[in-house]
Amino acid sequence: MITRKMLLFCTVILLLGVSATFSGCASNAQDTHLQVTDPAIKNWQLTLNGTQEKMLKIDDLRGFPVTTGHCYAVSTTGIRFGPYVCTGVDLRDLINDVGGMGPDDKIWISAPDGYMWVFDAKQLEGNGFVTFNTDLREIPSPPLRIILMYEQDGKPVSYDDGGPARIVIISENPGVITEGSAWVKWVDKIEIKKK
Repeated sequence: MITRKMLLFCTVILLLGVSATFSGCASNAQDTHLQVTDPAIKNWQLTLNGTQEKMLKIDDLRGFPVTTGHCYAVSTTGIRFGPYVCTGVDLRDLINDVGGMGPDDKIWISAPDGYMWVFDAKQLEGNGFVTFNTDLREIPSPPLRIILMYEQDGKPVSYDDGGPARIVIISENPGVITEGSAWVKWVDKIEIKKK
């Protein structure tokens, strides 16, 4: 037979256990978020590797000519990202800063999570991309630019959105959608691979 005292004791133990569990979850989630995002942004560094190698910080990127345009992407699973107004550095300016590239060279863009994307010289000039309208129907590609974005809609790119610097493809038209697989998050290395 369960007494009233035993029931009260079990209820108190249960409430203490639930409270401790939620306190631990909230505390760990907050600590993990701070440990993952803040140092990643604060200590972020980009390695540019061409005929010479340079290390850049976010303030160094802001010293390059500013490029702004509309960016809008769709993932391979159909999830849309954007439309945004994106600001950053034209990838051509970064490549030229470390010696440029030849017509047969490739640009490897990598992130610390192991993701990598390769662009060719044609794409560096804004050509060779598949583009869609807002109904996701393929359209002829307008002039495009690849940029290393550091601002999205006038604010620094958050860690969750791939910041502090992310590759995006921009257009003058807000309704042009590109494939999101080329939009590399958390970029930390850009290399020119000679053929």
